[in-house]
Order: sequence, then structure tokens, then C-alpha cells
Amino acid sequence: MTPLKALQAQGQAVWLDFVARGFVEKGDLARLVAEDGVRGVTSNPSIFEKAIGGSSEYDDAIRAALQEGDRSVVDLYERLAIEDIQKAADVLRPVYDATGGADGFVSLEVSPYLALDTEATVVEARRLWRDVGRPNLMVKVPGTAPGVPAVQTLISEGINVNVTLLFARRVYEEVAEAYIAGLEAFAAQGGDVSKVASVASFFVSRIDSAVDALIEEKAATVNDPEERSRLEELLGEIAIANAKLAYRSYKALIAGDRWKALAAKGARPQRLLWASTGTKNKSYSDVLYVDELIGPDTVNTVPPATLDAFREHGTAASTLERSVDEAAAALTQLARSGISLDEITDRLVTEGVQLFADAADKLLAAVATKRAQVLGDRMDSQTITAHRALAEAVSAETETWRAKGLIRRLWARDAGVWTGADEAKWLGWLGSTAHGWSKLAEYQAFAADVKASGFTDVLLLGMGGSSLGPEVLAETFGQQPGWPKLRILDSTDPAQVRATEAAVTLATTLVIVSSKSGSTTEPNVMLAYFLDRLRQTVGDAAGSHVVAVTDPGSSLEKVAQRDGFRKIFHGEPTIGGRYSVLSPFGLVPAAAAGIDLKQFLTSADVMVHACGPDVPPAANPGVRLGLVLGLAAKAGRDKLTMLSSPALADFGAWAEQLVAESTGKNGKAIIPVDGEPLASPVLYGSDRVFVDLRLASDASATHDAEIAALEQAGHPVVRIVLRDRAGIAQEFFRFEIATAVAGAVLGINPFDQPDVEASKIKTRELTAAFEATGKLPAETPVATSESFDVFTDPKNAEALRAAGAGADPASWLKAHLARVKAGDYVALLAYVARNPAHIGTLQAMRLSVRAHRKVATCVGFGPRFLHSTGQAYKGGPDTGVVLQITADDHPDLAIPGQSASFGIVKAAQARGDFGVLSERGRRALRIHIKTDVTAGLAALAAAVDHALS
Repeated sequence: MTPLKALQAQGQAVWLDFVARGFVEKGDLARLVAEDGVRGVTSNPSIFEKAIGGSSEYDDAIRAALQEGDRSVVDLYERLAIEDIQKAADVLRPVYDATGGADGFVSLEVSPYLALDTEATVVEARRLWRDVGRPNLMVKVPGTAPGVPAVQTLISEGINVNVTLLFARRVYEEVAEAYIAGLEAFAAQGGDVSKVASVASFFVSRIDSAVDALIEEKAATVNDPEERSRLEELLGEIAIANAKLAYRSYKALIAGDRWKALAAKGARPQRLLWASTGTKNKSYSDVLYVDELIGPDTVNTVPPATLDAFREHGTAASTLERSVDEAAAALTQLARSGISLDEITDRLVTEGVQLFADAADKLLAAVATKRAQVLGDRMDSQTITAHRALAEAVSAETETWRAKGLIRRLWARDAGVWTGADEAKWLGWLGSTAHGWSKLAEYQAFAADVKASGFTDVLLLGMGGSSLGPEVLAETFGQQPGWPKLRILDSTDPAQVRATEAAVTLATTLVIVSSKSGSTTEPNVMLAYFLDRLRQTVGDAAGSHVVAVTDPGSSLEKVAQRDGFRKIFHGEPTIGGRYSVLSPFGLVPAAAAGIDLKQFLTSADVMVHACGPDVPPAANPGVRLGLVLGLAAKAGRDKLTMLSSPALADFGAWAEQLVAESTGKNGKAIIPVDGEPLASPVLYGSDRVFVDLRLASDASATHDAEIAALEQAGHPVVRIVLRDRAGIAQEFFRFEIATAVAGAVLGINPFDQPDVEASKIKTRELTAAFEATGKLPAETPVATSESFDVFTDPKNAEALRAAGAGADPASWLKAHLARVKAGDYVALLAYVARNPAHIGTLQAMRLSVRAHRKVATCVGFGPRFLHSTGQAYKGGPDTGVVLQITADDHPDLAIPGQSASFGIVKAAQARGDFGVLSERGRRALRIHIKTDVTAGLAALAAAVDHALS
């Protein structure tokens, strides 16, 4: 008879506060049951974290689980934990059977993140009870104020409960009352109360640790030796005294009539379980909290070291009901000394919840790390290099996000993560892939119909989020064999509209018009044009060549119904355009182009799981990227420079809109720099942060050396490597999470675009003037030549004249570009056709600016950029030096059913946008090309180069 087994004779069960896969599978638990009389097991996040993160014993199980299919980190953990709990429960099942269900339990706790949420606790406890599927399971529920009613509900449903985190006797009594009330309700429903078991886990050593510290602090201030001695006599006494009085409360409860009525029906008492029984103070006996708390109908759950110590030198004697009066006197004396035990126990509950949450964070981070290791290159990798100050700021903010549970709050759609405005209304994108899976069969049927119908081209008409995401898909994946080619039109430039029409065969073209609101000018005029052209080409079958993607009830939906469109796909109203690529706005054109949506969604979900609410910030790639971008911007590094493999180059245009439109407001912004070729570090100021997006197959020593040079020069660099092009789906979600996080860091709402509407208003005013008079309002240039007219507002004109601007456009260019200073960016905004020749000329122009001024450069084509970076140029900080470029359209192109032409609409948009820039006091100059556009751009590039020299 060992001391451990002898405890059974005193009516006390010993449970082990430990469980691990190898410990159970190798027979160690069974040995303790047989040799030492261990009659139960408890688990907690800290135990699992040490087992999973600190060893390789779970690696094979994780690998096997992921081979069945990827899953979230919490799902992966629960699979492992439930398997362990089931195996431990099976080992202890003979004890459960032999004791008639009185013992032999294994405990598994609900998420500590739910400790303050009654209903969520109940829901999770029910699920764990069902998934474990063992009668000798106890679900651990914290004894917080919200946890107590959860206990009553679960007991009323016949679910065994281990109520944890109990420190105060009054709370224990509330828990005991909840147990009794729950049993009464269960019995009233015809339940067999003899099948229900519960323990109330009363924590011990933590109380002594907290009280002893206050006693020692107070004793140090007492001058009277006798008074100091009386105080010091309480050291190491309070936790045991508190527990003994809790047991006295237990005895009183089971003597009551309510309990007797339940006992007559076979109910089992809710045993007090002594928890936290490992000795913290090394000057105390290592079996103190076992020796002093032995009594009938109790449980002592001990860590392995305490189990070993008691086996060696513990004393199994009835001690729990000894010296109870002295225990009460000790608590009275503590109160008289001015130390409030109630305040201490309340604090310990709060700290306990946080400690359990901290342990859960470590556990889930360990699982996330293991998941990433097993997935290997199936998950796009991310490495971040930052200088010391930024790295320290990121580390501190990472801990803040962890401690405050901000990523869980983000996923819970808590607007308080940002500004507390309407952010919660715009977080539907968090569930985009789940919605995509639910509609996969519909998308696949649509794709099959497109292919079977013989379409050779798919032409998407859209702007901003409706077009940039699909453009990335078209450029990254290319034309799929046997499928139509996906093309994007997002311009009102007449030449670009004509070029797009010439590139397709209208008779075999499927047009997708994509607009959330259905009221956006550009998609509507593009639709009017191509629907008219289709009618001229295929007659009454025109509608069957058009598909609409729009939010329910939009004006576009009404048009689609009226004109008999082939299909209408509904977007999710809670997803803003720039976050919509993983929604129908991206998936519909992807399906039509023959992109494998099952593979695409599977890839996206890899990052969704990696960035989920259950992944702590330090292990969460989207959060880490967002913290780096947000904190870098706050420190002055607000120019996000996108670098990429050629095959992934178009991703930057999508990221431009996401980042600029989300963060560029209230005088703040992360200014994205896309398409600027990588250069020597000497050409970059201290306002840059770089993201290098690269295919693994494009790795090269030369490129690595160039990136390393940036890092060595002190620039923050984020390296992201994709195994293949399908990984781009992961990057969409990574950057969406990162942008949302960066917005929170900057203290702005990343889901609105308050300055975009300002340009639309001015554009509508100008087009209304055209409708009324047949021409746009007259304007007077500040300088003119045969090639160019120059326009600006009076304030800018005054400043530039003072800087030397005169009668010729060259002097205005020189004065304008002379205003560029360190930390600025130059934006070249061209309202001309976006084609390779024009892109090349503007690239030469931007490189000249960078070489001479060593500032970030941005290139945008209008009106496309109005729905992208335009928000940041107007709403962000006054660090932009804008050169707007316009040109006459010869020939222009009529819009069917409207008096305004494409050229007039584009001109109104350009002038409207310039007007808002002027109102915001931006340094803006407009150069209007009067000659052939291509020749005029080349001449302007030469003029810019000359002005900079």
C-alpha cells in the first residue's frame, strides 16, 4: 500500500495534472493507475503546448491530419487533443466502470478565450462532449461570473463539468448552487442524475503566493515585533485555511434538504478538487498541499513532480477537517491586518483567465509552427528583415495584439479594433473562401457552360476591385488550354476601348460586367458600348453574351433582368470592392477563364487558416506583415515598394488599390509603389519598405544579392516566396489581413474611401455642364506651346511663378519638380491609353525622377487609378507631387444612348480629380498634350529629364 493508494482509504482520489500522447500510448498512465491508484487526468493548454511544441511526438499525427486535407490551427489542435483525451479516457474507463461512474475521469477544457462568454462556452462544451464521445469526460469550464450559468446549463443537459479557476469560497458556493440547480432541471426533464458528475477545482498554492507577498510587504512596515510576528505566522497558512472553510461549506450544502432530495435519486456530490497543488515556495514542504487537504469526497490533482514526491514521503492521514476553527481565525486575522482575501481572489481569477489565455496562445502558436513545417512549400513563405528600432516596435506591438486578443476580435468583426465606426459592416471578406466553397458547384457549372458554348474570349468590364483582381488572375495564370482568353477593360479612353474591341471576336465573346453598386460610371458606359456592338453583331442573342456580377438589388441587376443576360451572380454586400477578389467578383471571371477553382480555393484556404483568429500574432503571417507595414509607416517608412517575379508582376496593381485606398485618409497613408524597377540602395531614401514577391523557380544569386544590399542598407524587407503561380491566391488573403491590421495600427478605418466620392461629384458637375451646353466649361492655361498646355490652380500658379515659372511649359515643369523634397513621392497620372508604348515612356519618366530626386515614384493611368491609388493621393499626407497628363482624343468614341462621348467622360474625370487635388492644397500640375499622344508623351519625357537636370 503506497501513500498514494492509501489516499483512497481516506476518501480522496488522486488525479494527474498531465497528459501527452506518448505518456498514454507507452503505458505510463496505465502503470500509474495500476500501481499508484491514479483515478483521473486533467489537461490544460500549457500541458499540451509543452508536449506539442517541445517534442516531435505529435509530428506524425499532424502530418497525417494534414494529408487528409488542410485545416485551421484550432481544428488541428482539437483533433490532437481529442484523440489524446479519448485514449486517456479509455485507459481510465475500467476505473469509471469499477466505481460505478464515481471516478475515472479525464478533463478537457473549453477555450479560455471564452471565459467571459456564457453562450459561447456552452456551445463549445456541448461540441467537445459530443466529439470526445466518452462518458468519463469532464468538460472544464472556468468559474467566472459568465461561467457559472454555463455550468448550470451544461449540468442540466447531463454533461459532466470540471469547474476550474475557483479561489473564493463565495464563488465556490455559487458553483455548488449551479450544480444543484442543474441537476434539479435535469431530473425534471427525466434525466438520470446518477450519470452526471462534477468537480469544483479550488486553487490553492496561487493564493499563498499572492497573500505571502502582501504579508511580507506589510510586515516590513510594522515596527511592533509582536504584531510583525503575528503577521508572519500567517505565511503559508491562508490557502489551506481557505480550502478547509470551502470544505466546511461543502459539508453544509450536502446536509441540506435540496441535496438530500437529489441524493435520493442517485445524484453524486460535486467533489471539491484541490488544484494548483504544486508547491511554489521552496521553503515549504513539496507535499504541503496534499498532506494538509486529505478528506472524504475530494480530489487532489497533482503535477507529476508532486505525485512522485507524495509517493516517496507523503502521509495519508485525514487532515482536511482538522483545525477548522484555527483556519477561520487565520482568515479573520488576515482581514484585520488590512489584507482583503476577496480582492486577492478576484484578482487571481482575472489573472488566471489571462494566464490560461496566454498558455493557449503559446499552444496555438506551437501548433501553427508545426503546421507550417509540415505544409512546407505548400504555404507561401515569408521572412521579414527590419532594423533594430522597427523590429523592437513590431515585437512590442505583436505582444499588445496578443495580450488584447486583437486578431480574435478582428475575426469577431469588432469595430473597436479600428475606429469603432462602421468597420463591422465590411468584413464579409473574412468568409470569402467558405462562401466560395459553398458555390463551387455553381461556378463549375457556369465554367462548363462557357466552354461548351464555344466562347473564344471573356471580356470583363469593371473598375477598381472589380477589375484589378481579375486582371491579376488573367496575367498570372495566362490563357488556359482549351479555354477562352480573359481580358480586362477598365478605361474610358477611346483608344483603349477600340484596342480592346479589336483584340476580341465579338461573335464569340462573353462579356462580364462587374460592378457592386451597378451605378459606377465606367462599367455602365463600357456596357452600353459593348452591348450595342453585340446587338450589331449577334442581334437578339446579345443578352446571352453578357453576365453580370453585382450586389443584390443593384441597378445593374435590373438591367441584366431587363436585357436577358446569360447569368447574374450576386456579390456579398458586406465585402468592399478592393477586398472582393476571393468573392464572386474574382471567382466568376476565374471560372469563365478555366482556372481550377477547387485548386484556387484550396490554396487560398492555406493562408486563411494561417491567418485565422486562433493563430497568435507572432505566428500569424498576415498580422506580422500588417504590423510591419503599419509601424514602418508611423516611423516615416510609408512608401511600400512592391517587387516581384515577372509572372507575378500584376499583383502589385491589385495591392496598390488595396493598400492605398484602405490606408490613404485622414492625412495618413501607406503609399504603394508598384512597377518601379529595383535599383541600388543609394537611390532610395529612408522612407521605404520593400516587399519582394517571388516564385521559387525564379530564385537567383543576383537577385538575392540585390535584396541583401537593401537589407544591409537598413531598409525593411519582406521576402515572400511562392512554390507556383497558384500561390497567388494565398497572397490575396495575406495582404487583405495585413492591410486591415495596418489600418488598425494607423488608427484609421481601412474599409471606407471618403475622398473617392469627391472626384465623382466634380466629374458629375462637369458632365452635367456638358449635357446642358454641349461642351465642357472653358479653362485657361497658365502656359502654352505648340505641344503642350499647362494648367494649375491659382495657389499652385502663384507658388510656381515665384519659383521661376514663366511663359513656356518647360519652366513650369522645372519649377514644379524643384518642389520635390526628401520623403515626397512623385505621381505621374496619365489619362491616356494604357498600352506597352505608353507604359514604357512613363517608366522612363519615373526613372529619371528617381535618379535625380531619389524619391519614390508612382505611375497611374486614368481613370483607372481613381478607383485605386487616387484615394491616397487626395486623402493621405501632403507628400505627393502630382503631374497629371491629359490629351485630346482623336478620334473620339460615342457612347450609345448618351450625348457625352468616352473622351468627354474621361476629360471630365481628369478635371474633376485635378479639382479635388487643388482643393486639398496638393502640389499638382497638369500637362495637356496637344499633339499625337505617343509623340507627345515622348516629348514630355524629354522635357521632364531636362527639367530635372
